[in-house]
Amino acid sequence: MTDSTSTASRLDDFIQPFKIEASGLHGRLVRLGPALHQPLTSQDYPDSVATLLGECLTLSAGLAAALKFDGTFSVQAKGDGPVRMIVADATNAGAIRGYAQFKDPMPILGDVLSAPIPRLLGAGYMAFTVDQGPDTERYQGIVDIEGATLGDCVHHYFQTSDQFAAAVKISVARDADGCWRGGALILQRSPEDENPLTQDDAEEAWRHAVILMGSCTLAEMVDPLLSANQLLFRLFHEDGVRVFDRSPIAFACKCTPERMAAAVAMLTLEELREMTIDGAVTVTCQFCNAGHVFDGAALRDLRSSDAVP
Repeated sequence: MTDSTSTASRLDDFIQPFKIEASGLHGRLVRLGPALHQPLTSQDYPDSVATLLGECLTLSAGLAAALKFDGTFSVQAKGDGPVRMIVADATNAGAIRGYAQFKDPMPILGDVLSAPIPRLLGAGYMAFTVDQGPDTERYQGIVDIEGATLGDCVHHYFQTSDQFAAAVKISVARDADGCWRGGALILQRSPEDENPLTQDDAEEAWRHAVILMGSCTLAEMVDPLLSANQLLFRLFHEDGVRVFDRSPIAFACKCTPERMAAAVAMLTLEELREMTIDGAVTVTCQFCNAGHVFDGAALRDLRSSDAVP
């Protein structure tokens, strides 16, 4: 396998599909840079919260790329810990966004990295949702939060799901310049009717591939000096690995003045009065932190005259 991609274009913000030749197993390598740094720095997140949100964003991008759909795939976690909720979604076109709700100020938690899920989210649930629009049936899988890390929780979901069989490894960290980077490896099991190996050989090939994936360090997954092709070759070269065309990933928020106006129009008179400061209402997007201001004239256009504060 050769690596002819230029340094400038190979490091960040893409999904790299690959296939392990010996077993026929397929996988995805996720590499995120600016697409991850932007949502993690748009809000004043503590590093522990930003890391967990970054893992959810990286995971959602990778799982979305492994599915065949036209719409939005989302990962949502709710718990009774200091992080009340995390939402991350990715479209089939490669647009990602996400946000986290947390206690402010965050309590002092000690060593969060070894077990971020129980320390940050606590007890609760995770939901994996595929939404292909109002005219289609939405698919959703829900599982109790179980495990020390996000990867543990995802594996717990895979074990209980008959829709998706996969293994995943996720890493999110700041680089030497303080910029957030994310990486994920996702191996997907082939359906039995598409696997040329016998059942015993297929099981052995799966275990072998998962062991090789597990040998990848968290630092390697986000190393800007280690290209995607170099990393995949390092892990799977003995079994042969083939790469396919990459798909770009970008941060993209769906908030627009029209969407914000629709949200303001649904507020009650009392809610509008509580939100009004100096004759205007400011609505802030949870995903990108952009503020949309509606002055008195705009509010009168949205509501009847007797409902304006």
